[in-house]
Amino acid sequence: MVRAMKRVAVFLYGVLSYALFFLTFLYAVGFIGNFYVPNSLDSAARVPFWQALLTDTLLLAAFAVQHSVMARPAFKRVLTRIIPEAAERSTYVLYSSIALIALFAYWQPIGGVIWNLENPALRVAVTGVFLCGFLIVLVSTLLINHFDLFGLRQVWLYLIKRPYTHLEFRTPFFYKYVRHPLYVGWFIAFWATPTMTGAHLLFAILTSVYMLMASRWEERDLVAIHGERYEIYRKEVPKLEPALLPYLGGEVKSVEKERSVA
Repeated sequence: MVRAMKRVAVFLYGVLSYALFFLTFLYAVGFIGNFYVPNSLDSAARVPFWQALLTDTLLLAAFAVQHSVMARPAFKRVLTRIIPEAAERSTYVLYSSIALIALFAYWQPIGGVIWNLENPALRVAVTGVFLCGFLIVLVSTLLINHFDLFGLRQVWLYLIKRPYTHLEFRTPFFYKYVRHPLYVGWFIAFWATPTMTGAHLLFAILTSVYMLMASRWEERDLVAIHGERYEIYRKEVPKLEPALLPYLGGEVKSVEKERSVA
């Protein structure tokens, strides 16, 4: 009875963590795009420049540290000594959402305009590109199993008493052309704006630097998990700039290379 209640509790914890993430994701669209939120990325400045700059930099740094440290295998091993292994991913999702909520709540607009598109048609077009960035992010998660990425698959398997199995390495759709379509989508969402303020520029630069660093750490972990197969994929598919031709798979290309040599 106690074990059954524990499984139910872990499952509900995962569902609630996911629900908070999804609401945070929707809010992020409004926060970055300046849609219907009380404190957006480009709101009018309220505090002195240097205070705003320091506050925003610390908020972004806090998110980056949380996001990277909790994703590392060594931290996961320590964390799963305290909580059930099935809840590890949900915990990561929960704390990532909390870090983002703190950023939304305490963000300080800086003021100043880098560029501002006044043509209505151009503004609509750039806003459309911005929304496409978020769409790419969402679709990319669905392609590689959205529910595993955000912890729901883990807690569901735990609830029904089935062991967790790691997902096999696949390269569906976007992943045939670029190794990190998630980051490509975020780059588009962060930089495609009809009005670029000082705060927006700071946000775009710091998050871009972080994603470039995070992609290297992530690939190191992927090589450790998938071994030679990911090494082949990494050599044949660009990291962020989409390839013109789709990735055919390491085994297929290796055969083709052998035939060409013969």
